[in-house]
Amino acid sequence: QVRLVESGGGLVQPGGSLRLSCAASGLTFSSYVMAWFRQAPGKEREFVASIRWSGGSTYYADSVKGRFTISRDNAKNTVYMQMNSLKPEDTAVYYCAARPGTLAYRTIGEYDYWGQGTQVTVSS
Repeated sequence: QVRLVESGGGLVQPGGSLRLSCAASGLTFSSYVMAWFRQAPGKEREFVASIRWSGGSTYYADSVKGRFTISRDNAKNTVYMQMNSLKPEDTAVYYCAARPGTLAYRTIGEYDYWGQGTQVTVSS
């Protein structure tokens, strides 16, 4: 079966950096659009970034543009998100998601598979 496992979350001070990873198994990774979503306490899950199969097309929420970078290694079946200049408002559980095909949607319902999430806390 398809499995997505996130790692790399933790506690970081404002202005710091973290790198999240999501290891995928049970699917033809290069045929899937991969995305990151996040959910802060008391808020709805929201789109953060997505990347198409080749890695050449990436998309970001306005709130993270210029600070976060999504990338993928199809040989390792892994998607990454480098998060720089972190702010307290970036605090959330971050989820990896996958959908087959080439369309990099920003809506939760378009993604078929989800990881269990990794906590990112930005606080001094």
